[in-house]
Amino acid sequence: MLRVLLAVVLLCQSFPPLIAKARGVPPYSAKPHNKMQRSTITDVARLLATQHGAKPNIEPTRIIVRFKPGHPLNRFVPSHAFGAGIDGHERGELDQMLSPKNIREMLTAGLKPLSYRLRTELAGEAWHWNPRGAWSEPAKSQGYWASTDMTSTEEAATTTTKDGSKFQDGVSVSYGYRLPRRGNTTDQANDDGYSRLDDGDSNTYWKSNPYLDRYFTGEQNAKLPQWVLIDLGWEKRVNVIRLLWAKPFARVYDVEYGRFADVNDISQALPGVWQTFEHGRIHSGSGGDVAIRLSSRPVMTRFVRVLMKEGSGTADHDSTDVRDRLGYALREIYLGTMDHGNHFHDEIRHAPDNGDQTSIYVSSTDPWHRAADKDELIEQSGLDRIFQSGLTNDLPMLTPVPVLYDTPENAAAEIRYLKARGLPVERVELGEEPDGQFVTPEDYAALYIQFAKAIHAVAPEVKLGGPSFQDIEAGEESGSIQTRKADWLRRFLAYLRERGRLDDYAFFSFEWYPFDDVCQPAAPQLARANEMLTNSLEQMQQGGLSRRIPWIITEYGYSAFGGRVEMDLEGALLNADIVGNFLALGGDQTFLYGYEPNEVLQEVPCSSGNNMLFLIGADGSISYRMPTYYGAWLLTHEWAQADLGSSDGAHELYPATADNTAGQGALVTAYAVRRPDGLWSLMIVNKDPNNTREVKVKFHNEATGTESEFEGEVDLYQYSRKQYELSREQEPYPIRDQPPEHESLKGLPDLVVKLPAYSLTVVRGAIQLH
Repeated sequence: MLRVLLAVVLLCQSFPPLIAKARGVPPYSAKPHNKMQRSTITDVARLLATQHGAKPNIEPTRIIVRFKPGHPLNRFVPSHAFGAGIDGHERGELDQMLSPKNIREMLTAGLKPLSYRLRTELAGEAWHWNPRGAWSEPAKSQGYWASTDMTSTEEAATTTTKDGSKFQDGVSVSYGYRLPRRGNTTDQANDDGYSRLDDGDSNTYWKSNPYLDRYFTGEQNAKLPQWVLIDLGWEKRVNVIRLLWAKPFARVYDVEYGRFADVNDISQALPGVWQTFEHGRIHSGSGGDVAIRLSSRPVMTRFVRVLMKEGSGTADHDSTDVRDRLGYALREIYLGTMDHGNHFHDEIRHAPDNGDQTSIYVSSTDPWHRAADKDELIEQSGLDRIFQSGLTNDLPMLTPVPVLYDTPENAAAEIRYLKARGLPVERVELGEEPDGQFVTPEDYAALYIQFAKAIHAVAPEVKLGGPSFQDIEAGEESGSIQTRKADWLRRFLAYLRERGRLDDYAFFSFEWYPFDDVCQPAAPQLARANEMLTNSLEQMQQGGLSRRIPWIITEYGYSAFGGRVEMDLEGALLNADIVGNFLALGGDQTFLYGYEPNEVLQEVPCSSGNNMLFLIGADGSISYRMPTYYGAWLLTHEWAQADLGSSDGAHELYPATADNTAGQGALVTAYAVRRPDGLWSLMIVNKDPNNTREVKVKFHNEATGTESEFEGEVDLYQYSRKQYELSREQEPYPIRDQPPEHESLKGLPDLVVKLPAYSLTVVRGAIQLH
């Protein structure tokens, strides 16, 4: 029986009561990812269906912890391993979300290090991390931007935010700037921009990134070709292309096509094999308005690509900035057929709106922009504000620098600024999700080298890494469709190695949102989640991922799309499994996404939800702690000792397996740590939505061959449907929201622990070593 007194004490002291408030705040768009939906009902679903309403197992499941003292699977320090991520939001929301009161609540989760997520890099925007800086064309407030790395006396004044809180000085808020030479139709953030290649305006144009020209890379341009890819949506007849070039134009380029009937999501499966049109090889282009008869007969195709290999080296205007004449620039593209009467039929829809224009994807974009391009809708928290808020716990923050849409000078200035202000910088993540933004590994590597040189010239001691993969799902190769992230990593590492720059790559980072389809039943997804992560990391190792560098999950959660499961118990169970399994596989650091209090989103027709630890109220205060919060609290406060520093906080993780003779081990997972206080602590996840499961815990010492059990007083913490219930409304909210229960047990022989259906359990105590 649970001790009521202990539960009351825990409720009053560890979790101060929160008053539920009316919900509703200005809308916030979660961070979407254009990923294929791969979730399917597996054999586990049939297993769960046959068990619905079944009685608990007669024979308890044995959880066996196998250990050889001093030889763990992994050693980790919780104050380093368990972190959270903070992101950009709609303008004005940061003052609400990051009020002093909310921050105090956020810190109670026990997540210590912080990862700063860079929304501008997903929006295809340049980041003014400091609003003060310099343009390359200052008279016109345009060009290439570099924020200042100095602190002026004007900046030194105390700043008061809208919620009345104050921070001492520095940068409070920062913004992204839209790129007027954008080529991609869509982006991975608010997705409210459009391509200039088919906007119907011949005065605008797309331009590739000049930092990918041989002037900066030292490579022949043909080794890093730039491209424009047109997706007609379905196969259409094509034999003519009309290109309206700007400057610099392409002198050498190919026009290619491919037939790829199985492509569902091009962001996950760019066509890998192309065929040049009969008359598609251009060796001496002269720019201007050019129409090319590609073939004598129309070709049926969905995809057409213009592959550019050498540019003209000219600029549209008098300029002394070499970047203006590097790369390639196109004003408009037309594609279709010419009939017998020489009438051109254009298959491209031209409009300054990404919902109305034909989808176009490009290899890179010029970071040139103007003061007028400021994105007033989205803001990023200022770097000074984050450090002064207490959210970093005085630890080094995983610091981002923009790479895809920015300049090495701006990145170096950011690091100089942080160092000058005495702010700790240890690891710097270069860019975010290049794999999800059509960037080839060679292009990313070429930029990575330039940014690494610039940063290490300022701070040679800083560890650099990335690429913050959008995902590392194993993927597959089907015909000419390539989706494997391992191959992307292999090519990236090969580029660095061939140029003697592999030492600049000091850590591997990726994001992990395993389930796109939040409309599918959650139980079978949970049952196969560990296998997905394990298989994905195995494939990345086949692609060259080394165990000699740290592995970091810079964001994790149930899905990149808002769904009910993220607000329910499933979200907490999956998060616990992700962290435990990743550490068991050798991972170094994890950052839970959704640290800021937030609101319910509806991003899919079937469900509403959000990745968040807290639900925000109408007044901006936290109204509810979500299951993800309590899952994190159990992880940091009860399973581990998160308050210990690196010198005395090392935990040893040993393998724990569920010995289930019925073959149902996927539904129960366990993670065993030997803590610095000498106690053994098991985190056990029951992913069975219908059945209580009974377990016995045994410890097998592989050095002596002896077995032990818990003895003396054993602490039991549990979180299940008894503590939490979510309403069934379209916009759900908690109707029961209580902290985990705590019970003190005696470590008797053959102690049986009951795991409620859909529950997270921590069992902690001492064992007798034999």
